Amino acid sequence: MLFGIAMFPTDYAVDPATLGRLVEERGFESLFLPEHTHIPASRETAHPSGQELPPEYSHTYDPFVALGAAAVATERIKLATGVCLIIQRDPIITAKEVASLDRLCGGRFLFGVGAGWNLEEMEDHGTDPARRFGVMRERVEAMKAIWTQDAAEYHGRYVDFGPLWSWPKPVQQPHPPIIVGGTGEKVLDRVLRFGDEWMPNRVKDAATLRSRIEELRERAGRHVPVTVSGARPDRGTVEAYADAGADRITFYVEPESATGVEASLDRYTELTA
Repeated sequence: MLFGIAMFPTDYAVDPATLGRLVEERGFESLFLPEHTHIPASRETAHPSGQELPPEYSHTYDPFVALGAAAVATERIKLATGVCLIIQRDPIITAKEVASLDRLCGGRFLFGVGAGWNLEEMEDHGTDPARRFGVMRERVEAMKAIWTQDAAEYHGRYVDFGPLWSWPKPVQQPHPPIIVGGTGEKVLDRVLRFGDEWMPNRVKDAATLRSRIEELRERAGRHVPVTVSGARPDRGTVEAYADAGADRITFYVEPESATGVEASLDRYTELTA
């Protein structure tokens, strides 16, 4: 079992470089940083938890900039988006960011992607929420073309460009692992169509997780790696998810000072020992 840490990298918390060092020093395998470009002030879309939206959602750094800072400060840990809201991003620019980061960190990047939940946020970027999953698929497919072809082109309903040149290419071949996030009804279809791994969040229970992992791997005909995002930090939960077939578990750390983050990481280190 691999253990990672997830945290919103905010302007009021420990800086990303220090965070990366703290995570690596304690032996964790990976660091996952989420993304929100902004939070619309209207707040029409409720948070999936049903609770008040925490301040970190509107204070987070760009994940690629933050992961770049963490890359310089670390040598071993995997650096991941958890998740990148690709439906709110230009695929040509994002393909270059992914490839640049993967090269600069020596092939340690994991590309977690998702379609998001905040409808007004995606609308501000010109994305129709009703079409967001189709947009996500085409943008990921288009980026794959850019990473793997010298003269890349892609022609879809939402993404359309003729032959182009774009370097650098990623260190990892054919590209960094694409980890598809979510627990929706059709998420396994998306993993099988354009992903390499699955990252469920807000897992209902270990039995449901086991059933879906078994279905995913049976349909794929291979071992599809699974990362459970934001697991409850107790030994029973960890053991249950491991028994269900998960390969990696991430624990969420509240964005706060270095002292507070260190205390949380030390608790999680004891749990995973």
